Amino acid sequence: MKIQQIYTGCIAQAAYYIENNGEVAIFDPLREVQPYIDKALADHANIKYIFETHFHADFVSGHLDLAKKTGGQIVFGPTAKPEFDAIVATDNQEFKVGDYTIKTIHTPGHTMESTCYLLIDENGKEHGIITGDTLFIGDVGRPDLAQSLVKDLTQEKLASYLYDSLRNKIMPLSDDLIVYPSHGAGSACGKNMSKETTDTLGNQKKTNYALRANMTREEFTAEVLDGLGLPPAYFPQNVMMNIQGYESLDSVIEKSKKPLKASEFNALANETDAVILDVRHENDFVKSHIPRSIFIGIQGNFAPWVGSLIMNTKQPLLLITPEGMEQETITRLSRVGFDNVLGYLDGGISAWKNSGFETDSINSITPEQFAAELSAQNIVVDARKPSEFEAEHIENAINLPLDTINSHLDLVPKNEDFYLHCAGGYRSVIMASILKSRGFHNLINVEKGISGIRTTSVPMTHFVCPSTLK
Repeated sequence: MKIQQIYTGCIAQAAYYIENNGEVAIFDPLREVQPYIDKALADHANIKYIFETHFHADFVSGHLDLAKKTGGQIVFGPTAKPEFDAIVATDNQEFKVGDYTIKTIHTPGHTMESTCYLLIDENGKEHGIITGDTLFIGDVGRPDLAQSLVKDLTQEKLASYLYDSLRNKIMPLSDDLIVYPSHGAGSACGKNMSKETTDTLGNQKKTNYALRANMTREEFTAEVLDGLGLPPAYFPQNVMMNIQGYESLDSVIEKSKKPLKASEFNALANETDAVILDVRHENDFVKSHIPRSIFIGIQGNFAPWVGSLIMNTKQPLLLITPEGMEQETITRLSRVGFDNVLGYLDGGISAWKNSGFETDSINSITPEQFAAELSAQNIVVDARKPSEFEAEHIENAINLPLDTINSHLDLVPKNEDFYLHCAGGYRSVIMASILKSRGFHNLINVEKGISGIRTTSVPMTHFVCPSTLK
């Protein structure tokens, strides 16, 4: 069976392309749809269907633009209520793509409309299943994202629906089916996803905690809800864009890709409530940046961090990008619904300096300098996730995860200098930029984070598995 996974690492998302006898189906497309169109052209095929596994929360899907450009029909699963033309399939409804058959399997739990698609080849053999956010490799979809959309729907009810969907709809299927999920490690739609992006269903039955044999509904609910942090603030906004519709990406790029002279950039920064978003490498930002600008580097998990930290998708943005990365930045922002870019600084920081405007920098030291300076009296702030912190951290450090910083500014030391680090140096610079924009200038960033500190003499506390205790 001809199926291609198209994986986008910066948002840990997988779309799928299936072609047979001149007909194509696309599953969960990204907002930039031209690559799918190009693939179909190369195969001398037409895009017939655009299947959606659910209304996504972590990205804006490309279903509308793709349908307009190709004439393909959008398909959602049962109970979906899109505010545009689409097929709302019934449970077990079948669609033909060439000689292939796509069978709808309604699997509520992650959301109520969540649907998997069983892939059946030209010989009638069940080949694989596109599981969306119902089943991941090593995990299942979190059941706390859709409760605000339906009255009296709780995360416990959704978890119960998911339990039934997995056990009654998915687990009875053949062990040799290939599981094609919509996300991998790094996505906020689950908590324990593998770095692998496909597996057999049989192996998942053996290794996935949520598919454990003889697991009760109560055990499943407790385990699947355990350890879930608050969903990123932009998730509900992306859901509504996917339900209601959105401006075409072509229009967004056309209006956003606007070069601004330093004087124009400065005027907009002062006359509007725009956030200045600097997407260069963290080392460049540390050395020199526009005062009160926010750093989120394009080379990291850029779009999810923008969504989690800037939060409001309608927020006006002014961009500082590496040369030639303007359109790429606008495109990545659009993936998570941030369409209100006012323009970018033409000529970058050099143009800003040459125009006589002020710059700022971050006090940053090497791990070796940190080891030489550190004493028991110093305050150390660790910006990593709680799970990372629990596994290994500097003795007496304070854990302030980056994704919570906007709501925990009261916990940041105000009157004493403090050291700030993360795992490798990316997240700590993001946090430093946010703190400096809020008036905290008493921080010292530690380059390379825990990976660099680990090579020094700084004392560390490590988690010890209870089973190893004597």
